[in-house]
Amino acid sequence: MTVSATSAHDTIIGLEIHIQLNTFSKMFCGCRVEFGAAPNTNVCPVCLGLPGALPVVNQRAIELAVRAALALNCQLHLSSVFARKNYFYPDLPKGYQISQYDRPLATDGWLDFQENEGGGVGRVRIRRLHVEEDSGKSLHDRFAAKTAVDLNRAGVPLVEIVTEPDLRSPAAARAFLGQLKLALEYLEVSDCNMEEGSLRVDANVSVRPAGDSEFMTKTEVKNMNSFSQLEKALAYEAARHLRILRSGDQVEHQTMLWDPARGEARPMRGKEEVHDYRYFPEPDLPTLVVPEELVERLGGGLPEMPWQKERRFVADYGLPGYDARVLSSSRALADLFEAVARLRPDAKEASNWVMGEVLAAANDLGLTVERLGVDPKGLAEVIGLVAEGRLSHNLGRQVFRKMLETGKSAERVMEEEDLRLAGSAELEAWVREAIDGNPAEVERYRAGEEKLLAFFIGQVMRKSEGKADPARAREALVERLGKG
Repeated sequence: MTVSATSAHDTIIGLEIHIQLNTFSKMFCGCRVEFGAAPNTNVCPVCLGLPGALPVVNQRAIELAVRAALALNCQLHLSSVFARKNYFYPDLPKGYQISQYDRPLATDGWLDFQENEGGGVGRVRIRRLHVEEDSGKSLHDRFAAKTAVDLNRAGVPLVEIVTEPDLRSPAAARAFLGQLKLALEYLEVSDCNMEEGSLRVDANVSVRPAGDSEFMTKTEVKNMNSFSQLEKALAYEAARHLRILRSGDQVEHQTMLWDPARGEARPMRGKEEVHDYRYFPEPDLPTLVVPEELVERLGGGLPEMPWQKERRFVADYGLPGYDARVLSSSRALADLFEAVARLRPDAKEASNWVMGEVLAAANDLGLTVERLGVDPKGLAEVIGLVAEGRLSHNLGRQVFRKMLETGKSAERVMEEEDLRLAGSAELEAWVREAIDGNPAEVERYRAGEEKLLAFFIGQVMRKSEGKADPARAREALVERLGKG
């Protein structure tokens, strides 16, 4: 089948997503899961595949996988089977990977997502969710013309989520992954840190004439280390397919390696088929049986999901949709907002401070909201002082930052740092200095150039080092300048 030069086309995308589970030890042994450890230090006979070593299933990993399956609306199978996936690669010490094949943990799920601001909601079906162990890591940049192998990652617990080919654009794939990442973070299944390899995505891509139902030859794209690179790689590969088909040639079924530096994909190897892996049941592990009472306990303990929280913030607190979306983008951020909102009569006021000053402080200090350590009562106290007129917003921001640095109360910071709004006499002196020190601007203002009022307010704020109330300064300036 060819695609004509003028016909419309559809891009068909399916994803294979590997998620590292939040466990302290590996999938089948007691070795630590520790990013950044010295190479080949967290290894043992089990994860190295030495003769006579027997695997034992990590119960915590199974519980996390079950949580993910339930939250993603999957059909959970109480009985599933581990299988050996056989292939040979330098970082796979056993010569096979323990995974699941024909009897996975869960199948037939789905996740809804919103492609863009104001756009419709799409649904991606999840074909399967299964548990497996990770391989090691090949390092190509440590020694000249040599590849080193670090086996610390070998045996780390993963879930693999395989979607149906329901995505129709690179932007949709990026939006879906963002929603999936957020869901898994809320569930505390994984930290989903792409830089550390906790979330890795392989994408299958093909194109076909618009409206056709027949699937055409696909390629698999690997080595996408960020959502932005994923979107670029998918766009590149879809355009390459289109060029090939419009020239009358056929796309070759192969695995492509994405090169972020060059912004292009290049062939890595021929695409393996299922039979190439020679799957068979893992002889050293019994059938995995998940007790029904465990499923009930885990299902009853699922947190409120981000899309549910977003709707509730709009309904219960009267927040705009934008605020609700930003606040629900992180479980820690949402929890902080609710804690502050319970202490303040104006939820929008709490939202503004959490979205504004808290996120700004986290960004400036290079910390997550969790590690920032904001005390909800302290933040509510600052918001109250601003609302009462005892602090300007600028002074409130300074007090909040000092509270983060020192752990002291707002009142104590105000006293020790002399961060308070000035009295009437001090304000009058600064207003007089601003007017007396700028006679030319005074003359222009009185001649009708009223926009200069902002200049005079700025002068007062500078002279007061932020301790003047801008609203009161404006009133005083208007009055004195008007007496001309």
